[in-house]
Amino acid sequence: MSKYVAYFRVSTERQGQSGLGLEAQHTAVKAYADGIIHSFTEIESGKHDDRPQLAAAIAMCKATGAALLIAKIDRLSRQAAFLLTLRDSGVQIVAADMPHAGTLEFGIRAVVAQHEREEISRRTKAALQAAKARGVKLGNPNPQAAAEAGAAAGRANADAFAARMMPIIADLQRAGITSLRSIAAALTARGVQTARGGRTWGAAQVSNLIQRGAA
Repeated sequence: MSKYVAYFRVSTERQGQSGLGLEAQHTAVKAYADGIIHSFTEIESGKHDDRPQLAAAIAMCKATGAALLIAKIDRLSRQAAFLLTLRDSGVQIVAADMPHAGTLEFGIRAVVAQHEREEISRRTKAALQAAKARGVKLGNPNPQAAAEAGAAAGRANADAFAARMMPIIADLQRAGITSLRSIAAALTARGVQTARGGRTWGAAQVSNLIQRGAA
C-alpha cells in the first residue's frame, strides 16, 4: 500500500473563490487515500514561501519514502516558481483533485494558481480605484470612528482565526488530546502559529480560542 504524508493549508486571509477550508481538504484527502502516516497543518498565506510545516512534511516524505498528499495544488502555494521547485525536490506530490497529473499538467496548474492570485489582487485594486473615482473617501478622517472600526476589525479577525483553528483543535480532541495544556503543547509541536504569529501556545490561549469559537 502506498504511503502518504498529508499537508493542509488555510490562509491567514479569506479563502477567496476557492472556498477550500480545512474540512473540505480533509474530506478530499481522506477520500483519495487511507495510507496516511502523518499530517501537517499550516496557517499561512499562499503568497508566502516560509512554511515550517511544509518543510517538515517534505522531510518526513524523504525519510519514509512517502508521497506528499494535498487536496489541491494551490494549497501548496500560489507562486509558480515555488511550486515548480517543489515538483523537482525529489518528493512525489499527489493532488487529490488531479492524482494522475504529469509534469506538464502540474506546471500548467502552477502557472494557473499564480495567475488566479494576481487576478484577485488586480480586481481588488481596480475596485478601490473605481470607488475613489466615484468620490468615495477611502480613508477615515474621524479618529474615533477609525478606532471603533479598528476594534471591530480586530474582533472580526479574532473570530476568523478561531473559526480556522477550531477544526484543528477538534482533530486533536478526536485523537484523545483534550486538556488545554496538551492541546497547547500539540499546537506548539506542530509549529502552528498563534494569532499574533508566535510559535508557542499556552493553555490560556487555547481556552480563549475555544470560548471564542463556541460563541
